[in-house]
Amino acid sequence: MSDLPIRPDTPCVAVCSTTFDEICRGCGRTVVEVAHWVSMTPEQKEVVWQRILAQGYPRRNT
Repeated sequence: MSDLPIRPDTPCVAVCSTTFDEICRGCGRTVVEVAHWVSMTPEQKEVVWQRILAQGYPRRNT
């Protein structure tokens, strides 16, 4: 049993935009993180989750 928190399958909120930089305005992930999300381990995903939550993501109204 994992000690990782229960999270949604993805931080995606369907507000996808990386127009001005490499960070999605909706979920806060980098382009690389979005591209590799399905192949990341739960531990790798948790690192991303912790960073984006600390930065105030996901954002539905951006």
